[in-house]
Amino acid sequence: MQNLDEILETFELIEDWEERYRLLIDLGKKLPDLADELHRDEFLVKGCTSKVWMVPEIRNGRFYFQADSDAHIVKGLVALLYVIFNNISVGEIGAIDIDATFKKLGLDQNLSPNRRNGFYAMVEKIRSYSA
Repeated sequence: MQNLDEILETFELIEDWEERYRLLIDLGKKLPDLADELHRDEFLVKGCTSKVWMVPEIRNGRFYFQADSDAHIVKGLVALLYVIFNNISVGEIGAIDIDATFKKLGLDQNLSPNRRNGFYAMVEKIRSYSA
């Protein structure tokens, strides 16, 4: 999977939002599979219109998570968060300026309000795991 800088660079090169949505969908396809037995209500993210499951783990002071969604674009957003937050120290989670990344990608202007709210619900879920 690409790193965040590569994703930002690719998004900057493409002005057409249909193409950017395809990139998000492709990113979601690269997200590691979440085992069927982990698609449980306890792992659902509240505030998302689509179903999003997020399974956290903290090992040796580092945050890891597995996740999945039943919607293609949302799964791409989950993959974006995976690139940003997976395998970082717990202390770094609160310091990440997700708003700046969201704006750099143009998601602030091109996502529906429901998807935007769902994205931030996922971010809050991640931040709650670091508390």
